[in-house]
Amino acid sequence: MELHHILLTLLAGVGAGGINAIVGSGTLITFPALVAFGVPPVTATMSNAVGLIPGNIASSFGYRTELAGQKKRMLQLIPASLLGALTGAYLLLHLPEDAFITIVPVLLVLALLLVIFQPMLQRLLRDRAMRSAEEAAPASAAGPAGPPSMSIGRHITVFIVVYATAVYGGYFAAAQGIILIALLGMLLPETLQRINGAKNVLVLVVNTVAASIYVIVGFDRINWMAAGLIAAGSLIGGYLGARVGRKFSPVLLRSVIVVLGLVALWNILQM
Repeated sequence: MELHHILLTLLAGVGAGGINAIVGSGTLITFPALVAFGVPPVTATMSNAVGLIPGNIASSFGYRTELAGQKKRMLQLIPASLLGALTGAYLLLHLPEDAFITIVPVLLVLALLLVIFQPMLQRLLRDRAMRSAEEAAPASAAGPAGPPSMSIGRHITVFIVVYATAVYGGYFAAAQGIILIALLGMLLPETLQRINGAKNVLVLVVNTVAASIYVIVGFDRINWMAAGLIAAGSLIGGYLGARVGRKFSPVLLRSVIVVLGLVALWNILQM
């Protein structure tokens, strides 16, 4: 890498770590940057997964307050993330690279649409959370407890949703956090901030499992300089994002993500 590529990759890692802590689409910064600097798509995905782990750890730690009382739920959902990540990583390593290049534009378009319509989605989820809080008010009057109870059918649905999202995350990772927030917000009677805390932990599990598999079976396919730069940047960004990220302008963040996502899409379509 040239010097300016090194600096830009490091900055992309900072941005991705911060955005992952807040909304969960930081890959749409680091992935386009690596592809634009000449890193092949599969190598970029693998290097990106390895590099973003420090940022995932920092953001999960930063949301420890929102995670309070969710231990039982996390123990139930982490296995779904583990299984999904294993499935997604297997698909990435065994599908032909041509198939990956064909599928990624579709995933990028989906991710970008989720980013663009995120404000509308957040309003819908906020309204649902307020209704759930009102319905749960009589129960909460009896005393504080853990996460609201759910039916067996709802538990199964949540498990399947987390598994399917983890498959996507293990395969590509871009915007898996946004997808999780969207789907869990529809299924769990929790506030968005508590769901976001759970999202950070589940994404950490997915990235850790996928990255571990990439290191074991695809060590020589990882661009370790890029992974190291992203790791250093994402650690800083994850910490800052969890501390002050809610003060950032969401319009600016979405604009940057969409622009860089379109750059990645253009580069992939030219291959």
